[in-house]
Amino acid sequence: MTGTTITVGAVDDDRMLLDGLRLWLADVPGIHLAATAPTVGELLTSAPVPARTPAPARTPAPARTPAPATPAGPPCLDVVLLDLLLRDGSSPSDNIRRLRAAGPRVLVISTVADRGRIVAAMAAGADGYLTKDHDLPTLVTALTDIAAGGTAHCPELAFAWAHDDTPARPALSPKERQVLVEYASGLTLKATARRLGISPHTAKYYLDRVKDKYQQAGRPTYTKTDLASRVREDGWAPD
Repeated sequence: MTGTTITVGAVDDDRMLLDGLRLWLADVPGIHLAATAPTVGELLTSAPVPARTPAPARTPAPARTPAPATPAGPPCLDVVLLDLLLRDGSSPSDNIRRLRAAGPRVLVISTVADRGRIVAAMAAGADGYLTKDHDLPTLVTALTDIAAGGTAHCPELAFAWAHDDTPARPALSPKERQVLVEYASGLTLKATARRLGISPHTAKYYLDRVKDKYQQAGRPTYTKTDLASRVREDGWAPD
C-alpha cells in the first residue's frame, strides 16, 4: 500500500463492469483503481493509472542523457479483482497463481456461485470470493480486509467450504482444527495449549496429526507459514 491507500487492479472482459467499477471506486477514500485489463497477461504488462494528486514543484535539473527504455512491468498493486471466467479461456487457477506470483493479493469476483469453482479458486491462492451482486460497502470491506492480510468471506464461500469433501482438503476433528487455527495465528504451542485448556503435549499431538493428514493429502505442511497458508486456503478460520 502507498501510505494508507490501497492500490487496486481489475481483470474483467466486461467493459461496462470496468467502467462501473471506476465510477464506484472513484470517490472512495483510501482506494485507488490503478489498472484494468481484459486478461491477466495484459494487466501484468500495463502501466498503472496514477492517482489524481497535484505534482510537486521541482527545480529544473541540468540536461542528462536519457536512460535506455525498459520493458513495461507489472503495476504495483495491493489487490486484484479477478473475474473467475474470462472469454480468453484461461484457467482460473492459473490466473490466480500468476497474479499471486507477481505480488498482488487476489479477490475473485464472479456471477458464478459454483461450489467446486469457488473451492478451486481458494485452493489456488485467492484471498476471497464475492459474487457480483454485492454492494459497494461489501466490496470496500473485502478489499480492506484482504489488503491487511485477511480473507474476504461471503455466504457463497462459507457454503462451499462447509460442503467441500475433496481429498486435498483433509477432514480435521474439531480439536485438530482449533489447534491449527490458534497455532497458525502466531501463538506459541504453549500459548495455544493454554487457550484451549489442554497440555502442550496434547496440543503437539493434535498439531502432528494435522501435519500428517496434509502429508497424506499430498500437501506437505512443515512450518508455521505453511500452516497459516492451509488455514487461508481451506477456510479453517473461526466460525
